[in-house]
Amino acid sequence: MNHRHHHGQPRPETARIPKYSLNLTTPQDVLPLGIRFDHPRCFAFVPTTGNYPAVLADLLSTAHLSVPGAWLVGSGPTRVELTALNWLKKLLGLPGHWGGLFVSGGSVANLTALAAARDHHLGGDLTGARLYCSTQAHPSIARAVHLLGLGRDQLIALEPDAGQRLDPRGLAARIDADLAAGLRPFAVVATVGTTSTGAVDPVTDLARLCRRYGLWLHVDGAHGAAFALSDRGHALRDALGRADSLTFDPHKWLFQPYETGCVLVRDPELLRATFRMSRHHLDTGYLHPAEARHDEVNLDDLGPQQSRGLRALKVWLSLKTFGAAAFRRAVDHGLHLSDHAAARITAHPDLDLASSPGLGILTFRCRPPGSPADPPAVDRLQQSVSDAVRATGQALLLTTRVHGRTVLRMCTINPATTTADIDAVLELVVRTGREAEQKPR
Repeated sequence: MNHRHHHGQPRPETARIPKYSLNLTTPQDVLPLGIRFDHPRCFAFVPTTGNYPAVLADLLSTAHLSVPGAWLVGSGPTRVELTALNWLKKLLGLPGHWGGLFVSGGSVANLTALAAARDHHLGGDLTGARLYCSTQAHPSIARAVHLLGLGRDQLIALEPDAGQRLDPRGLAARIDADLAAGLRPFAVVATVGTTSTGAVDPVTDLARLCRRYGLWLHVDGAHGAAFALSDRGHALRDALGRADSLTFDPHKWLFQPYETGCVLVRDPELLRATFRMSRHHLDTGYLHPAEARHDEVNLDDLGPQQSRGLRALKVWLSLKTFGAAAFRRAVDHGLHLSDHAAARITAHPDLDLASSPGLGILTFRCRPPGSPADPPAVDRLQQSVSDAVRATGQALLLTTRVHGRTVLRMCTINPATTTADIDAVLELVVRTGREAEQKPR
């Protein structure tokens, strides 16, 4: 895949404009302002690069007003989406009977899957319902619970184990206690690639637990499901297939432009049971001519959107252009970069690894000679280093919290990033850390 290198590029985070500026008259004034997620030294959040065929696909689908909603409206676009979904299922090792659709991103994918879980297990009665995840789950899970009509106390976020993973034993104990209290557990969310550390919840063990209790298992693999493409991640393929639903974001580790998310479910009919409009008591007569007949597929029956853009064409065209092997190599490259960074951090006296590499994500601390040992001062130093690195314009390296402590975080999945970029940024961290310690307090 062809990606631009950083020489001559703008800084990873470009300058920002005043909130209420009225002097912006062209797209060139505003579109470049923001984080350059495609910059090889942008390690913040989950950076994405996009790719040129996918950008072309966005142009083509927009120009043709492609709508893969009802078959009558867009049978060709629908076929493209079904084909791209089948390709993703094969890449992830999912059985052929799984189904789903493309959505805007992981947040809507999680909402869509959990809506099906709610309807399938609870019907219209949400009394006493309980949904479980770890405190490391993505905030979109809490948002989905709220939008689905559940109270905040109905989401049980459990503390993770030492590896930042959802602990099946602790989960089972909590489910037993809730059942004894007359409550109604109905779903568990496992995360494959937590945003802070890239941790992977024990999906296979959680699947067994969910089968035992009759619960829905949703896997939020928005970032980490792509690990299944790599040789190292081959074992994940079986684990993903044990879930009831899966979130996967091609606009992360498949390098697609925003918005390209995906929700996949073991039984697609459960999506149709939740979202097909004819089941509601509304006057939908004007849509009756577009109802699916015979073997036609109306993707708008499977999710919350009626009018839908052809997000699938981005995935379809980039896979046709580069081939799946190129994406596998790119995933492997991101894993190699995080391993390289971890080795450099471990070997450097000024740096401490806070969490081992997890799916292209690692965390660490800067501890220059003479730096204070008390935790609050160490936390403040990490934030100072992040701010100083950002101020240089050479890299973007932000912080997160691990075991209650502030740490520096790197996400290394950009195919254009090199080991030389990693080395240069770590040296920048060391230099700014020493300079921060030399300043009078």
